[in-house]
Amino acid sequence: MTHAGHAPDHYYVPSRSYWPIIASVGLFTLMLGGATLLNGGSSTLLWTGLTLILITLFGWFGAVIHESEKGLYSSQMDRSFRWGMSWFIFSEVMFFAAFFGALFYARIYSVPWLGGESSHGVLTHDLLWSGYEATWPTNGPRDIGGFFAPMQPWGLPAVNTLILLSSGATLTWAHWGLIQQNRPQLLRGLALTVVLGLLFLSLQAYEYVHAYHALHLTLGSGIYGSTFFMLTGFHGLHVTIGAIILSVILFRSLAGHFTPQKHFAFEAAAWYWHFVDVVWLGLFIFVYVL
Repeated sequence: MTHAGHAPDHYYVPSRSYWPIIASVGLFTLMLGGATLLNGGSSTLLWTGLTLILITLFGWFGAVIHESEKGLYSSQMDRSFRWGMSWFIFSEVMFFAAFFGALFYARIYSVPWLGGESSHGVLTHDLLWSGYEATWPTNGPRDIGGFFAPMQPWGLPAVNTLILLSSGATLTWAHWGLIQQNRPQLLRGLALTVVLGLLFLSLQAYEYVHAYHALHLTLGSGIYGSTFFMLTGFHGLHVTIGAIILSVILFRSLAGHFTPQKHFAFEAAAWYWHFVDVVWLGLFIFVYVL
């Protein structure tokens, strides 16, 4: 593997870049386009903003990779990258904590309250919906929310859990290959991880189709349906992002960009992927099993 020499240990000051300006314009255009589309307008601005953001991602990350391979980054920059990735993952933890908190509040507080007694000794559900049963999963009274069947855990969700946990193992195997300078192990482990991630997404898409058509479980199926699709859907988005990141790491490994001493980009991708694994375990337990 090729690797540029180490830069001196100094505070790195990046050269001037136009990518932040393009990113700002792209985000503003995307937001404006989304608002226009929601109000019955054209989707042109939305796609223009999305295109600008994609161009920014390719260009900006490409510039960072180029600077790293030229050996411009010092140990101070390495620490900066590590702290930045750590805080990013922490923000993602808080993101999912909000959704898990909504699920917890609905199950532990809201649903029992709707089926309990008011302060005047009157059953709460008699004041709202006659015949409401405070059980989980809930969709409100059947004549309001409609019939649906909850997703069972020990079928496709259990298979997907095994797939995602296996992808964490193959990624760790690839990391060992990188540290031991075993190039075939590194490449095979990364390729297997990406394939398992794509397989997970394919099975989740099939699960959604099954939920909509066979179980009548949709986003409109009360608090259970909304929390189910919000949690699993956002997790699927994170798996998609993680698979894209790992694909980039695979292409960089093919180009010989990493060494056992310097491979934080690989480590950052691994941190993110293992975070996605842990979140799925929580989802499997609290959304599917309990």
